[in-house]
Amino acid sequence: MAGEPTKGGWHSGRFAHTFAAIDLGTNNCRLLVARASVDGYQVIDAYSRPVRLGEGVALSGALCGDAIERTLHALSVCAGKIERNRVTMARHIATEACRRACNGEDFLAVVKERTGLCFEVINPAEEARLALASCENLLDAAIPFGLLIDIGGGSTEVSWIRVFRRDDRLGGVATEIVDMTSVPWGVVSLTESCVKGLPREQPATRECYDGMVERIRADLRPFCRRHQIGGAIARGEVQMIGASGTVTTVSAHHLGLKRYNRVLVDGSRIGHDSILRICDQLSVKSVAELTEVPCIGNDRADLALAGGAILEAVCRQWPAPMVRVADRGLREGVLMELMRQADREADPFRHPRH
Repeated sequence: MAGEPTKGGWHSGRFAHTFAAIDLGTNNCRLLVARASVDGYQVIDAYSRPVRLGEGVALSGALCGDAIERTLHALSVCAGKIERNRVTMARHIATEACRRACNGEDFLAVVKERTGLCFEVINPAEEARLALASCENLLDAAIPFGLLIDIGGGSTEVSWIRVFRRDDRLGGVATEIVDMTSVPWGVVSLTESCVKGLPREQPATRECYDGMVERIRADLRPFCRRHQIGGAIARGEVQMIGASGTVTTVSAHHLGLKRYNRVLVDGSRIGHDSILRICDQLSVKSVAELTEVPCIGNDRADLALAGGAILEAVCRQWPAPMVRVADRGLREGVLMELMRQADREADPFRHPRH
């Protein structure tokens, strides 16, 4: 992962710390533990589990007992890894499930009591900013605008980004989020709303799938009109980045991988027509059939239909010729910011000694 130039030598600033970041989403609990390196950071420990914390939240408005227990178990594992690695700077964030659930804050109080981990519930704008921080160096400074699509479990964040050249930045790219929108549908919430109770052996109807696509497009159209994104795409002024499990899975399928390989997927490119073809192929399969598709398997099969519908809706609304794939997200964005914070705190010109 690319990083920023360092300050303060090898034993101060970012190099004096071990960092940790947890992203607690609607579907997954993800931890990264890392130390700074010359070109960014080196991951020394990691953890990811599909805890389904947001299971049922779209219907009941509250986190349920089974989901809470699964998540507490995963967070206990994370706490153990953080302690063993002697982490000195950390930030832990929670997103849509805890934002939406009426008992989200109560749950996080239990997390602190049981595990010692302190979480902050971030808003969609902060979520978009951290996602961009993680994948900024995948953007091309020669193309003036970008769309960053982050398909989550409970919501989908879309950021409209201005891109420009900055030679003092690694990669020569700087960005500014012009605006963002949070569509209140992610792979978990859309699945529960549209196909919950469908037998695993029975594919969804074309009417059901098309309805999911249209539901997402209806939420994207006002944002598209507000920024005249369609015209900018037609002029070749827009690049698109997809940062989510749905996009990385479609990329792995496109690359013909039998087993998922992050090195091959992260930073890969997939054409607009290829995305629509793969989404169409997957849309006619049942959950049972999707479990047999490489890189989907049991963990993602029941959410793959909704993920494909969201990605198809985005690509039909905004037919950019190519999507750049980012297998990185909020954890990586948090780590980048923690390292910059450590540099600032160690900078003698910023914090003079008395």
